[in-house]
Amino acid sequence: MRISSAMIYDSGVASIQSQTAALLHTQQQIASGKRILAPSDDPVAATRVLEVEQSKASNTQYLENQKSASESLGLEENNLVSVGNLIQNIRTLAVQAGNASITDSGRKSIAAEMRSGFEALLGLANSADGSGQFQFSGYMGSSKPFSGSVEAGVVYSGDDGQRMQQASFSRQIPISDSGNDIFMRVPTGNGQFITATTAANTGTGVIDGGSVLDPVKWNSVGNNKNFTINFSVNSTVVPSVTTYDVVDNVSGNSLLTGAAPAAAPYPRIFTPGQAINLKSQGAEPAFDYGAQLVINNQPATGDTFLVQPSSNQSVFTTLSTLITSIETSYNGATNGNTLLTNRISSALTNLDQVTDNVLRVRATIGSRMNELDALANAGTNLNLQYDQTLSRLQDIDYAAAISQLTQQQSYLEAAQKSFLKATGLSLFNYV
Repeated sequence: MRISSAMIYDSGVASIQSQTAALLHTQQQIASGKRILAPSDDPVAATRVLEVEQSKASNTQYLENQKSASESLGLEENNLVSVGNLIQNIRTLAVQAGNASITDSGRKSIAAEMRSGFEALLGLANSADGSGQFQFSGYMGSSKPFSGSVEAGVVYSGDDGQRMQQASFSRQIPISDSGNDIFMRVPTGNGQFITATTAANTGTGVIDGGSVLDPVKWNSVGNNKNFTINFSVNSTVVPSVTTYDVVDNVSGNSLLTGAAPAAAPYPRIFTPGQAINLKSQGAEPAFDYGAQLVINNQPATGDTFLVQPSSNQSVFTTLSTLITSIETSYNGATNGNTLLTNRISSALTNLDQVTDNVLRVRATIGSRMNELDALANAGTNLNLQYDQTLSRLQDIDYAAAISQLTQQQSYLEAAQKSFLKATGLSLFNYV
């Protein structure tokens, strides 16, 4: 094989360039702290690095979504706390208005304060979040959900949707609640039935909201949940005796006799403040609807009280009815104070349902925020694992790299010196 001078030069230069390139590559690895500068350095590890980085980027976005969701839910929680406080203030005013010593003008002053509370509640129901979306309008975030007044009533223009935030690969978290669910669909009465009186009553009887002792019995097939309690007072005896009957408004029969209602005196004797149980006693036809109610003070002959199924009513309707009742003058009405007391008592029961409904929604918000905290902890730990995996795949071992750099420097120096020696050889040196 013939070795030419040109070949010696080319080979030497190529060797020096190769050693220089290897030295430069190692120096770049040390400067960047990364073992893989190009996919060709380690194709398998480079592919795995790309997968892990993509997964980490997705997880980091989920963490940002969780923060955004927590902020939205926190703002909603604060607004609902304000709603609850406002309802409690209105409830306190209603109790004050029920004081028999307050004049009509005093009640109108209380009603004026309630009107301010009504407007404040309407404002809270129309709250917007940080992005300008209405919180309680469902999917229709750009539409103002509530409009109206005490006299005209309030209408809801949103829908029943809950806006969602992708909090993890497999979990979407609701970050809003429908105003329909919070403010418009509030159960009346005790949630199972309502109690009411009529303006024609002349006695002083005041009915409470009643209670269901056994929901299974109350919701049994035979219970029509619609009754009238009729009273009669026998004043011919001393002391007078008040009796009552419970009539099923659907069948038209007395629950206490099983037949059409008879004339007074009625089957049961009434004692003020003693529970009226909707179940049979003694020789009465067998029935048990698992509920009771209490009437205080003294009903008069012909007074009636109603028990009817609970329905849904907006908080705004409850407040409008309460305000109107307090603004009404009862000076010309028989037992006007009793009528007002019954209306306020009914409103207080409905306000308690409003409070319970708000607390129910707040409880769901709290559970969602707890879930977001758990997801955030898991996401942070997952990012840490991704970082560890990336470090294992691509971070450089500085001790090994520096040792390799020193070795490559020696190789380069040897190549350079040997090149000088080889290129110094010539036949002219012997002439």
